[in-house]
Amino acid sequence: MALAPIEDAVAAVARGEIVVVVDDEDRENEGDLIMAAQFATPERIAFFLQHTSGVVCVTVTGERARQLALGPMVQQNTESQRTAFLVTVDARHGTTTGISAHDRAATIRALVDPATSPDDLLRPGHIFPLEARDGGVLKRAGHTEAAVDLARLAGCAPVAVLCEIVSEDRHDMARRPELERFCDRNGLVLISIADLIRYRRRTEKLVRRVGRASLTTSWGEFEFVAFESVLDGSRHMALVRGDVAAADRPLVRVHSECTTGDVFGSGYCDCGRTLDAAMRCVAADGPGVLVYLRGHEGRGLGVAHTLDGAGAVDPAIDPATPPDSREYGVGAQILADLGIGRMRLLTNNPARYGGLEGFGLEIVERVPLDLSAHPRTDAGATS
Repeated sequence: MALAPIEDAVAAVARGEIVVVVDDEDRENEGDLIMAAQFATPERIAFFLQHTSGVVCVTVTGERARQLALGPMVQQNTESQRTAFLVTVDARHGTTTGISAHDRAATIRALVDPATSPDDLLRPGHIFPLEARDGGVLKRAGHTEAAVDLARLAGCAPVAVLCEIVSEDRHDMARRPELERFCDRNGLVLISIADLIRYRRRTEKLVRRVGRASLTTSWGEFEFVAFESVLDGSRHMALVRGDVAAADRPLVRVHSECTTGDVFGSGYCDCGRTLDAAMRCVAADGPGVLVYLRGHEGRGLGVAHTLDGAGAVDPAIDPATPPDSREYGVGAQILADLGIGRMRLLTNNPARYGGLEGFGLEIVERVPLDLSAHPRTDAGATS
């Protein structure tokens, strides 16, 4: 069974139907049942419960989460994909224990009902709200964002139901061949997150160029290109060496901002050393580009969070790369805007980057960063 066009999935969601969305085989390699929350009925939720793990989630926007006073489930999220779980809820009215298909459908409808107030929800409960990132799959290539995107594209309220499909023996998650048979047997539309990214990328953009200039650096001459996020106005930059659009496999580094490491040479992280090594590599082996993403300080929580976590850096991972490998939509759009397709990626991180093909990007080689010429400072030394 071939993947369906995104237009088919959007039309199905608009009709109140359930669709199946798969992610990259190198990420979770799972398929989720997804539907617009406003169409939740006991019958549809019973279908979810019959074929999934039973952990029924409802993805909402940040604005909706604030309206309903849905705070984070935990203060420090260490879940493998950094999925933004919020506190679980049940509807206060029209439910009993909260766990039946009838009660869960009532709770889901309460989450999408604009008349619902925080007091109309019991905490904890049996429905798991998730907060989608602004920008959807263009910002984070996950099922959470895909669900909200599909609801929005279908003209529905941006609240959606999702749950992972399990294998027939219920011992594992259903993988692609079984998902195809499942969709064929139940008449469901099957799409991928990568195709949804590609679809949105044809019609929407997360960033726009706001300036460019020649820049002389200690590593050599670069073209400085500034970009602005259309979502939050944050500024990002690209330091370009040579004609990257014409190059077959330009060297690429995506570096997340770290003020303490990049500017002040903190001995608690390798960020500054990594930035210096990457710039040297691009200068020596161009054409290439270093994309500098701002707003990721302390994993997006600010300089204070970086200082709170001083000394807690895991040397086995690339410290300048966001831990959630799907939160690279802005960087991917910047690379695409620069005309890059196939690339050699400068990284010491073994993580795979599912969904890149949706941006027209392909990693053809991973080039390790050699930090041996940049000895790490002893953070405990005193003078």
